[in-house]
Amino acid sequence: MKTAGDIISDKPWGLISVSMDTLVYDVMQQMIAKKIGAILVGKEGAIVGIWTERDYFRNSIEPGFDAKKAVVGNYMNTELISVPPETPITALQDMFLGLFIRHILVKKENDYIGLLSMGDVMRAILLEKDEKIKRLNKMASWEYYENWGWHRKYDK
Repeated sequence: MKTAGDIISDKPWGLISVSMDTLVYDVMQQMIAKKIGAILVGKEGAIVGIWTERDYFRNSIEPGFDAKKAVVGNYMNTELISVPPETPITALQDMFLGLFIRHILVKKENDYIGLLSMGDVMRAILLEKDEKIKRLNKMASWEYYENWGWHRKYDK
């Protein structure tokens, strides 16, 4: 069974972050360019928050909100949820469903090593299930049964 660390190692990029004083408009441009739905927010080299496309949606209806003037540090979510790399994907799935969250950080010792989205985990789960189905189909194929036991001699 795959773990959080396995999924992180399959991702093509590492952590993507911006500083707290980055304008929301600039953050959105980076997210669009990298085709990501969430970005980490850092302060003095440490990750202190996360800002997502859903946050933008929520922030955009606030009176006076202007993405070209607002800094992401004023709108980020600081409740970061993390797991160790050895966390199995079934536990990750339970966390996403039970905590109603869409992103989980992976933390090794005192450092964050990756960010997993619900989509990353669902993809890994579906790929594992697909492999299992392929193995079962191969086992249940006619070829398997066609050659099974015919080499035995039966006494009459």
